[in-house]
Amino acid sequence: MEIPTAFEEFDIVEIRFKGGRKDFFRNINRLDLTTGDPVVVDVPNGHHIGTVSLKGELVRLQMLKKKVDNNEEIRTIYRIANERDLEKLREVQEQEAATMYRSREIIQQTGLKMKLSDVEYQADRSKATFYYSADDRVDFRDLIKKLAEEFKVRIEMRQISLRHEAGRLGGIGSCGRELCCSTWLTDFKSVSTTAARYQNLSLNPSKLSGQCGRLKCCLNYELETYMAALKDIPTVSRPLQTKQGDAMLQKTDIFKKMMWFGYRGDNNWYPVPVERVQEILKMNSQGVVPEMLVEEPVNEPKQNEFVAQVEGSLERLDDKFKNKKKKKKKKKPAAEGAEVKQGQPRNQGDAREPKEQRAPREDRGQREGKGPRDGRGRDRGPREAKAADQQAKATTAPQSGVTEAQPSEQGQRPKKQRPPRNRGNREGRENREERQPRGDQKQPREPRAAREGGEPRQPRGEGRPDGQQPQGDGASQQPRRQKSRRPNRGPKPNQPKTPSSDA
Repeated sequence: MEIPTAFEEFDIVEIRFKGGRKDFFRNINRLDLTTGDPVVVDVPNGHHIGTVSLKGELVRLQMLKKKVDNNEEIRTIYRIANERDLEKLREVQEQEAATMYRSREIIQQTGLKMKLSDVEYQADRSKATFYYSADDRVDFRDLIKKLAEEFKVRIEMRQISLRHEAGRLGGIGSCGRELCCSTWLTDFKSVSTTAARYQNLSLNPSKLSGQCGRLKCCLNYELETYMAALKDIPTVSRPLQTKQGDAMLQKTDIFKKMMWFGYRGDNNWYPVPVERVQEILKMNSQGVVPEMLVEEPVNEPKQNEFVAQVEGSLERLDDKFKNKKKKKKKKKPAAEGAEVKQGQPRNQGDAREPKEQRAPREDRGQREGKGPRDGRGRDRGPREAKAADQQAKATTAPQSGVTEAQPSEQGQRPKKQRPPRNRGNREGRENREERQPRGDQKQPREPRAAREGGEPRQPRGEGRPDGQQPQGDGASQQPRRQKSRRPNRGPKPNQPKTPSSDA
């Protein structure tokens, strides 16, 4: 936006000096100033250099706030400071620290009860201002003479409060930020302990005091909010009377509108809403004593189960998996077509056979589709496991009196068994037994020994040359074969079982 042609900018500018001190000066030369520009201004008996902190119409509002009149007493701005002016200012500022240390030594020699906090030279080094703080009135006439003789400048003593002193020195507050009085706070309002009481703060001087030794200025920041919140909280001047005893106020939460009461001889505190406290106070004023501080809550009706299932709960899935029981797989019978034991009901836990007469349990690997392990740690195939079960049942049959029917007698067709995997030593491959041909099936492959040039083994059962079944110790008539490392697989399912000699 373009500035109107008839618009005239306010000619007074706010200038900031060392330590946050500010003053107003008139821009009679209509200099084009910007916030932050160093300027040379007129001061009594010389000139000084400051920085532009505010300009325009905001300066008019600031003058009204500080009650500064726009009259001829306002001094003027000479020019914008050049590099030479700034260099002289830096040289003068380097002497301030040495002057302050020497002045403190002179104060100790004179025995005055005052604290020198800062020294400020004018840019032309014609005047030095000494800022000090003291509890009582100090007669520093002799001190001024000694300081003037020491530094050869005009001396000005200015007493400041402890809060202004902390603002000039600066520092970090208990909140972790830079002090308010050294950054933005210029007006110091009085702070009393009443502000701490309204905010329910403990009256601990070490916590309520700032670096200046006075009450923190931030206690006034939230005081109005607390005052507005306290309007709804009743004043409890005496204990509340109940049938359980007199309840005394212990603590009040202003924003939650909750008050804690405790009985005599009881270390527990009981929270009571503000509305209930007002009700009890009204009842006590009428001579009525309630049963207890807080009424017992009314039991709400249970939620409909269907609604609860539809809405669900976060713990539903956890309960589902927690209460789930693993279903045990049913054991397969040792041989298909086996008859149920006589005189014993099926699927009854109390009618189980004795432990000594039970068939051996299936191994875990067999339930998972693998054969049980033999004594050498190798996996046995399903056929070997089946043969072992049949042999175990054959040994227990005379004792229990149970007759077991063969698959051929029942007329059931045995299931086709897969050939076992050879997981043993590779050396036992030469002695592995070949499968028995069945009916019109293909002829078995040539034994490995024949392929390798050795003598083939004689097949068992129907494939023998004489066509006779071995009986008793007839196996000893044949030349003894080399013992295989793999266990005997047992008879084929479709062949009649030969009686065992040791049975």
